[in-house]
Amino acid sequence: MSGHLSPEELRHFRRVRWTIYGLLVLSYMLVYFHRMAPGAVASELMQTFQTTGVALGSLAATYYYIYTAMQIPSGVLADTLGPRISVTVGSAVAGTGSILFGLAPDFTTATVGRFLVGLGVSVVFVGLMRSNTAWFSERVYGRISGFTLLLGNLGSIMAAAPLAMMLGLLTWRQVFVAIGIFSLVMAVVTWLLVRNRPEDMGFPSIRELEGLTPHPPHDRHWLHAQWEVFRNRDAWPGFWVNFGITGNLFSFAGLWGIPLMQDVFGLDKTSASGYTTASLASFAAGCLAMGWISDHLGLRKPVILGAAVLSMATWLAFVLTPWGPGPSGYLLFSAVGFVAGGFVVTYAAAKEVCRPASAGMAIALVNTGLFLGAAIMQPAFGWMLDLNWDGTMVDGLRRYGMADYRNGLWLSFGFAALAFLAGLRIRETHCRYIASEPRD
Repeated sequence: MSGHLSPEELRHFRRVRWTIYGLLVLSYMLVYFHRMAPGAVASELMQTFQTTGVALGSLAATYYYIYTAMQIPSGVLADTLGPRISVTVGSAVAGTGSILFGLAPDFTTATVGRFLVGLGVSVVFVGLMRSNTAWFSERVYGRISGFTLLLGNLGSIMAAAPLAMMLGLLTWRQVFVAIGIFSLVMAVVTWLLVRNRPEDMGFPSIRELEGLTPHPPHDRHWLHAQWEVFRNRDAWPGFWVNFGITGNLFSFAGLWGIPLMQDVFGLDKTSASGYTTASLASFAAGCLAMGWISDHLGLRKPVILGAAVLSMATWLAFVLTPWGPGPSGYLLFSAVGFVAGGFVVTYAAAKEVCRPASAGMAIALVNTGLFLGAAIMQPAFGWMLDLNWDGTMVDGLRRYGMADYRNGLWLSFGFAALAFLAGLRIRETHCRYIASEPRD
């Protein structure tokens, strides 16, 4: 086909684009579910496997360890094999791991299952974001990224209050087995319907549809392209922004937020999970809002820096203000989620300072920071809880006090401060590729 499509061809193109996008987003929602679900079943896991806070943190963080290690390879796979293959195989591996986790007879087997889940889902997000670069215009990339994170976060919301309510009908084991089976089904559907780029379906590229010259394909071995991304100092600040802001949030909302509300304020699991649900729902809204604001302003850096400053302020409020259950608690949980949504702009900023053909690798680099932050923060927060624990046990579980949680919240503030310092080094792209332009 030429760069011009008839009205009927254009409608067909849009149907194909949104079908592919919808399938990949559905797989991405499962990524978020797996990421956040341990927080809703924390007490069940501690009771089933008789673990300490550090051990539970390590079990949950196993997902993040492998996810972090796989981000750079995920970028390579997205740029070479393409999203179709990488997401298909990833969904199959994650489904197998979820079933194993749900059937685990002991802590070691559960850890292996969690490892396989992290391995499988590690390729989904980068594959989806890489697909978006092929199927959507650069002019709306911030908005489509925000919309993607909004939809993905529905999966994390499902892993909070809805999962807590579901546990009244099903055991935690049955839930994870069912989700694993659904992931296997998604692997088959992805292989059948997803394609890497419009040209694979006989359409012109997005740039050709806009009357522009297509971006050149890879003209070098992927190792050279990856090394070029690593050497690009403008790509790295987003890594540390994600490390300090979003890794922080995922650790708190995905594991420690619910126990805090239970231990300190005596809430039941369903009531406590309402606060992390509010945090994750606000995070989803923040992603959409921040992506739109960035595209509307034509700027990346101010949005990222503003998010970091507000994140610091919110964690400080958790430590210093007399908040509790009710409006003040919901306000703080919602605020820390909403401001973390500014991280979505780092993906656009990173790909725009690298060659278009290496977009997947650039996105994977900054995404690595997010999961490295969560992998470090989850057990570190648990270590801070155990540090001055007074030995209180309730129904065979460790009960931590507000002083213990404050130790962990000070650590959260420190992570957010690191993100702000990194944000100062973000290079402004004005929402366009500037890889070939000299640095200011």
